[in-house]
Amino acid sequence: MATAVLMQHGGMNALVVAPVASVPPAADLLDNLQVVSTGALLGTELVLCLAALLAALLFRPWASLRSRDLHNPWLAALVLLPWLWAVPRFLPAELPLQLSGACLLVLMFGWPLAIVTLLPVAAAGAWLAGADVAHGVAMAFWNGVLPATLALGLGLLTRRWLPRHLFVYILARGFFVTALASSLAGLAWLMWRPLPVGSDLATLALGHALLGWGEAFATGGLTAIFVAFMPQWLLTYSDARYLPQDRSVPRRP
Repeated sequence: MATAVLMQHGGMNALVVAPVASVPPAADLLDNLQVVSTGALLGTELVLCLAALLAALLFRPWASLRSRDLHNPWLAALVLLPWLWAVPRFLPAELPLQLSGACLLVLMFGWPLAIVTLLPVAAAGAWLAGADVAHGVAMAFWNGVLPATLALGLGLLTRRWLPRHLFVYILARGFFVTALASSLAGLAWLMWRPLPVGSDLATLALGHALLGWGEAFATGGLTAIFVAFMPQWLLTYSDARYLPQDRSVPRRP
């Protein structure tokens, strides 16, 4: 873009054509703002993931694997969960609707080992889906670190305020805590990150709420099975705490 400028030099007039910097269109400005916003989100998610990892390492999560009973389920989680996390990449518009398994890992291995497990799961899931590093970091935080941390906090509340009973562990920690933690993590994602193209807030909120209940049914069902048949696979469960204590039967006179 150029403009004509009339200049006077030595009593003579001259017409000079000078270029004028073009103003970038509004679409380019919006694209630049979106790139900056995405970079800031990625940095925040990465920092939070690293902070959770450092906090988990302080509790020596490898100590949980001293029990040989946890070796097989832990290796199974490392193999199976990346395939589950790669599924949304193949959904229409890459909708962020997926099961997590993070709450179940907290019940099985405790929060420190669950965090250490979820980060390589996210990396492998992103690789299987052909996604970039930013997608892997987002999955690690929103599908792993955040629901696992919420499940830990809510689980501690149930442990503190609810009775010590088997059904409290299965229904409260396995079912309701998972439903609430998964739903809250999904709603936080909607409030924090830009929505996918072609989607709306109400539909995604409903989808995350339904997925929270689906996650709860899966986690609660597996928790009940493990309590009945493989209680050694649940690091957060013990018969001494949750089974009713034996009471002596009074003798008849």
